[in-house]
Amino acid sequence: MEAVRIDKYLWSVRLFKTRSQATDACRAGRVKIDGDAVKASREIKAGQEINIHMGAITKTIKVIEVLQKRVGAKLVPEYMQDLTPEEEYQKLEMIKQSPFVKRKGRPTKKERRDMDEWFGWDE
Repeated sequence: MEAVRIDKYLWSVRLFKTRSQATDACRAGRVKIDGDAVKASREIKAGQEINIHMGAITKTIKVIEVLQKRVGAKLVPEYMQDLTPEEEYQKLEMIKQSPFVKRKGRPTKKERRDMDEWFGWDE
């Protein structure tokens, strides 16, 4: 097995829950190889680096070995190496700690005061 479709690989190593989500990410231009957006049908080989824009962070992975079928979570490190910088994960953690991430609609007075204090707008 020398090459496999990128959408199938991303699904196989559990970066996406379904293969159609991996295909949609490719269509939207969130999956890149060498800085170029790729189609879902693009074949990848061992040794290639892939950048995937996932929400607030951009994951960088290296293909160690290609595979056709989905594997268990414990076996994933045998097929891919996570090269994502630590700063990306810190950025994600900072967003999670923010009390205003999940807010829908207008904030209450108390939430607004908390926001002012959090962002330093109360000065």
